[in-house]
Amino acid sequence: MRNISSRPAHVSVSFATSLFALMAAMTWPCAVAHAQGDQSNILISDQFNNRVIEVDPKTHKVVWTFGDGSDTPGPHSVVGVNDAQRVGPLTLIAGTGTPPGLPGCSDTVNGCPDNRVFLVDHAGSIVWQYGQGGVSGSGPNQLNTPVQATFVSDFPGHPGFGVLISDQANERVILVSIEHDNIVWQYGTTGVAGIGPNQLSNPNSAELLENGHILIADESNNRVIEITPGGSIVKTFTAGGSVNGAAFASRLPNGDTLISDSANNRIIEVDKTDHIVWQYVTNTGANSNPNPQPTRGIRLRNGNTLISDQFNNRVIEVTQSGKIVFQQGMTNVGGNGFNQLNGPYDAKQIGDYTGLTPPFAFDHE
Repeated sequence: MRNISSRPAHVSVSFATSLFALMAAMTWPCAVAHAQGDQSNILISDQFNNRVIEVDPKTHKVVWTFGDGSDTPGPHSVVGVNDAQRVGPLTLIAGTGTPPGLPGCSDTVNGCPDNRVFLVDHAGSIVWQYGQGGVSGSGPNQLNTPVQATFVSDFPGHPGFGVLISDQANERVILVSIEHDNIVWQYGTTGVAGIGPNQLSNPNSAELLENGHILIADESNNRVIEITPGGSIVKTFTAGGSVNGAAFASRLPNGDTLISDSANNRIIEVDKTDHIVWQYVTNTGANSNPNPQPTRGIRLRNGNTLISDQFNNRVIEVTQSGKIVFQQGMTNVGGNGFNQLNGPYDAKQIGDYTGLTPPFAFDHE
């Protein structure tokens, strides 16, 4: 990997004070009301186009974007973005980086690292950052292939705002304090891949649950685990041993768990006994890539499921009966023009946290 040194973004004391005052004043309903953009718009991590875009689903037009397309991390660029989340008036972005040989990266030998998780404002300015652009590591202010980031405000034992980061190549999930820029909680032994106690293998996502537990998609161990903040595994989901590449997992309001079973090209919902009660396979339609490896399946408030169908270069919304009612991007056609995507890794409907960790505490109303 190229060593592209980049100091984390620093903001003025007055701006930081205003930022934290705004966040501290926000509750869950208030945060939704202050979110950028229309609440029906979709935020997409357009991986190989090196950009995050907000799309109006009615017109398919891009109404907001971050990322100038560069494959070098910088103040206006993100490389190989795998995850994005709207946090009040800000957007949280995981700059994962791109391995050699994949689109969006000009370095075919070393790849194009990013290794940052950061918050940007609506004007595209980075206002908070953890990790150094292009620097792979596990020390203070260092990450190695951060694939997902979740903003949290009520992590057990750690009050205040933090970011839960799936630091994949470091084989760990960490909680970073926004205020102090340091790791305050960790699951997984740094640099050690395994399936034993306190071990993960390519963790791909982590969500804080309403019960205070953490739900982790342990990708290369082909499992989803629910752990306590103390690190005890209380539940394991494998869909009866059939999961192959757990890319994402979320807990649904009915208690079921939605899993992105990427290498099996499907999104599955399993009940508390690990039985599949719903699934959608993404490689059976016309013109489909035979191995699209969908990376996100997110249940929406209306009961439909929003799927980032990665190598089919599309984001689709499907009903419980499997009907596609929305599609952004042309099936198996990559590009950056109108209604085109290139390896979309994540998509979320702005303001809809059904089954996801809300950034400003859970709504108990």
